[in-house]
Amino acid sequence: QVQLVESGGGLVQAGGSLRLSCAASGLAFSNYNMGWFRQAPGKGREFVATILWSGGSTYYADSVKGRFTISRDNAKNMVYLEMNSLKSEDTANYYCAADYWVRGGWPPVDRERIDYWGQGTQVTVSS
Repeated sequence: QVQLVESGGGLVQAGGSLRLSCAASGLAFSNYNMGWFRQAPGKGREFVATILWSGGSTYYADSVKGRFTISRDNAKNMVYLEMNSLKSEDTANYYCAADYWVRGGWPPVDRERIDYWGQGTQVTVSS
């Protein structure tokens, strides 16, 4: 049974930082590109960042480029999202996502191709 469990969300003031973590189990972690999506109230789920199965490449949404950093530890089956200079518009539920890299296509920014999702962790940025 595949599980992606996010942690690290919370309430932070604008300009602050948070680090999200995602613990993966039940899958061959190094066979998956990993990513983060987010969904704000009343909006669709949108791509945030992704990292190649090997960790050798990353890709970001324009809205977070330069502020967020995605990383992974294949030995620990973990993926992280370091979020700096947070803005009120970053407020959303953040979801960890796994995409089977063998299928090809980079970067995996479409939610329709995601194989597994976490349950989400809420990030609230107060202005």
